[in-house]
Amino acid sequence: MAGVGKLLKQAQKMQRQIESLQARQETREMEFTHGGGAVKIKINGAGRFLAITLDPEFLKEDPKFVNETLLAAIQEAARQVKEQNDEEMKKAASAFQMPGLM
Repeated sequence: MAGVGKLLKQAQKMQRQIESLQARQETREMEFTHGGGAVKIKINGAGRFLAITLDPEFLKEDPKFVNETLLAAIQEAARQVKEQNDEEMKKAASAFQMPGLM
C-alpha cells in the first residue's frame, strides 16, 4: 500500500501547483490588439475581460464592420488566453506520472 500513499502525495502536490497556477492567472494581464490597432482588449490569465478600448475613428466605420471586428477581437483574445492556460496546465500536470492516468 506504500504505492497508494505515494500517489496520494503526488496528487496533493499537483493540486497545490494547479491552485497556485490558477491564482497567478488571475493576476496576469495581457493586452491584445486587433483591426490594425482599432480594438485593444485587456484580459487576465483567467479569461476575465478587464478593458476594451476602441479607436474613435474606428467607430465611424460601418456598424456591421465594427461589430464583426469587435467580435473577432474578443474571440481571438479569449482563444489565445485559453491556449496559454492549456499549455501551462499541461506543463504542470506533466511533472507527475500517475500509472493509468497518463
